[in-house]
Amino acid sequence: MTARFTVTYLVQGDAASIAARAEAIAVEQSVEMPVAAIESAAVLRDVVGRVEDIADQGNGEFAVRIALATATVGSDAGQFLNMLFGNTSLHADVVLQDVEIPAALAATFGGPRVGIPGLRARIGVHGRAFTGSALKPQGMPPDALATLAGRLAEGGLDFIKDDHGLADQGYSPFAARVTACAAAIAAAARRTGHPTRYIPSITGNLDQMRAQLRLAREHGIDCAMVVPMLSGVANLQAVRAAFPDIALFAHPSFGGAARVAPELLLGKLMPLFGADAVIFPNHGGRFGYTPATCRRLAATARAAGVPALPVPAGGMTLDRTAELLDFYGQDTMLLIGGNLLMARARIAEEAAAFARAVAQHPYAQDHDGH
Repeated sequence: MTARFTVTYLVQGDAASIAARAEAIAVEQSVEMPVAAIESAAVLRDVVGRVEDIADQGNGEFAVRIALATATVGSDAGQFLNMLFGNTSLHADVVLQDVEIPAALAATFGGPRVGIPGLRARIGVHGRAFTGSALKPQGMPPDALATLAGRLAEGGLDFIKDDHGLADQGYSPFAARVTACAAAIAAAARRTGHPTRYIPSITGNLDQMRAQLRLAREHGIDCAMVVPMLSGVANLQAVRAAFPDIALFAHPSFGGAARVAPELLLGKLMPLFGADAVIFPNHGGRFGYTPATCRRLAATARAAGVPALPVPAGGMTLDRTAELLDFYGQDTMLLIGGNLLMARARIAEEAAAFARAVAQHPYAQDHDGH
């Protein structure tokens, strides 16, 4: 029997036309041509998409399950996205909701290498959530960013990452920024005794990303952030393979440009392709994710073979720390950027207060099943 993976689409339509629409999607996502014109019995049997189920969700929306041939994916993460939602993403009546990934296909991509267990081992953090902040705003020179990084590290935070807008700009070249920030954070870590990790933002084409990761490694850095929807999921796979010792944080920028359920794109696919941690917009912040979406996304990320770390961010505030820890539990990382930076001269003290609040929070051991 031909191996297949099953994709769920949410399709707008009516009862009279949904069966034909589902068949059209199955064809579009597999052979992209009139089936009547296909002469090969093997293609008709093994490659043409197969509609498995249509469920009426109410309000003119139907959940359509389509089985597609695993052989069409090869071992290319980009091709997997193409098979999931290539041409059909151009149709305004369809949302990519979910995919059931067979074990053999999941093994092709590998999943997280480090994940929550490895990050806990590196930081020496157990029984609590992780803390993190971001270096902002872009436009600052490397020495100013390094000063900020050192002050945040003095507060005992676990992770300090580049803002995703930091790349290899003239005002903050990657090499100068990473050298300065890594040194500042390492110096603060020696003073505090807490092994704060720096997460530089890795950008550009694959050659540039590899060069940046080599430089980061030379400075003792074992974490990095990528933006898979901009740099490409195939490149995420490539750096995962080339730098197995570096924990990869996936940033969601451009992830809202296609009609894909966040819990699938960020919670399931990014860990599948090698992200050890997934950053996503928290509910009640600057973005429109609901609490239900955030809970499902976090649970899905943790369900990876090696659990990936959920990192809610985007408009996080210090006064919501207890609420969010109750919501997400201890296997998460709270990433507070701009709100923490408001402390200005007192940023080290505010970072320390944030770290204490996370460390002292009474975590429910059975929260969310983890």
